[in-house]
Amino acid sequence: MTGSVIDLTIIDLVLVYGLVLIAVGLARFNRIGQERDLLWSSLRMIVQLLVVGYLLKMVFAIASPWPVLLILVIMGGFAVQAVGARVKEKMPRFYQVVGLAMFTGCGGATFFFCILVVGLTPWYDPRYLIPLAGMIIGNSMTGASLAAERLAAEMKERKQEIETSLCLGATSRQAAADAVRSAFRAALIPSVNAMATMGLVFLPGMMTGQILSGTEPLLAVRYQIAIMCVITASVAVTSFLILLLGYRSFFTAAHQLRLRP
Repeated sequence: MTGSVIDLTIIDLVLVYGLVLIAVGLARFNRIGQERDLLWSSLRMIVQLLVVGYLLKMVFAIASPWPVLLILVIMGGFAVQAVGARVKEKMPRFYQVVGLAMFTGCGGATFFFCILVVGLTPWYDPRYLIPLAGMIIGNSMTGASLAAERLAAEMKERKQEIETSLCLGATSRQAAADAVRSAFRAALIPSVNAMATMGLVFLPGMMTGQILSGTEPLLAVRYQIAIMCVITASVAVTSFLILLLGYRSFFTAAHQLRLRP
């Protein structure tokens, strides 16, 4: 025990890693071909988290905003790359559009919450800013992936419909309106489902972690409500910007569709 927190030793981690090996064994038994992926992903997770843990320990000891901001920029960059890896059908200028949208949506939501709501002192306090930013960015990645992939798919499926609208005098915005609405709806589905089932079907990670660390349950609940509101706003703004900037990349300045048959 460390205060009110139950410590986990290396032996405990080795023991619990056996559960991953059970999953690997079941995958091999059923011949689904994902044994190597499971092992590699689990080992990569361990290494990445250990590196992050030691890095955060160093950053916590440095009273400067620059290492914190550098970590946030790196997190955002990896998030954009991860979104790109998930999306097969990429819109034109994909990484510029997604990068700008995520840095604007996630960055704005993070600093709004940390500075105006939580009131961090100093504003770059890494114990709060980095974990909260990680949760916001991580959850926004799903919405960004869905928005980008769905928009590209909708534009491809609705090609003839869009070209007909353009021929009848519609602007590119009017012609792409249904595709944008469908993509935005898809991007918000995970957030809507998470909020609807939270507390009834599952207890979220942030709330559970705070309770395990000794935080009073109602305070943990208030933090979870606040972070979910921020995450939902971040997903909505990020997805909206991806769609706003993204649909334009499918058209020329003369409102002609760039897609090819």
